[in-house]
Amino acid sequence: MEFYGGFVVGYLVFSCFATTCYGVTFSSLQRTLIVSASSPKGHVLNAGEDELTIKWEFNQTFPTGTDSTYKTIKLKLCYAPISQKDRPWRKSVDDLNKDKTCQHKIVAKPYAPSNNSFAWTIGTDVPKATYFVRAYALDEREMQVGYGQNTNANKSTDLFDVRAISGRRVSLDIASVCFSVFSVVSLASFFYMEKRKGNVTEKK
Repeated sequence: MEFYGGFVVGYLVFSCFATTCYGVTFSSLQRTLIVSASSPKGHVLNAGEDELTIKWEFNQTFPTGTDSTYKTIKLKLCYAPISQKDRPWRKSVDDLNKDKTCQHKIVAKPYAPSNNSFAWTIGTDVPKATYFVRAYALDEREMQVGYGQNTNANKSTDLFDVRAISGRRVSLDIASVCFSVFSVVSLASFFYMEKRKGNVTEKK
């Protein structure tokens, strides 16, 4: 009896573990969300500076009630295929627990079927690459149950490029110039004082 009880408990634990580890496959999701992403800067954006406006809504061509389990919308910045090539750490995998396509979280919002918009400034930690935006619909367990993206199925249209932060800032350049001017003035003052001391010594 003890063996049987232990077997049941072990089976339940293993089942829960397997379900949690495997998660949801991207291929099992329906594209139920319409997503767009635009910027007044066009398709080339600077990290830490430029803004991207993302809009999304439920695709009304799906039957009523399709979105009944939707609780949260999670927006993510995703690598386009051109920026995944020869980079296994960005590889697309059907199992969403292992997928590396969308590594940058934009925002999570309570679900609403229409009139959704969010303005996002490209993060300073976003590396140089070509991207698209994907929205996942999550249920109350925070499992993906639907999605949408601002590009086609091949992820080849409406893409945008992000230029990574260079490490130089205007404030840094100004401080550098000021320091240089100060150094030149200090050096000139030093030579002037030394020359003046020399003249005084000669007169004595």
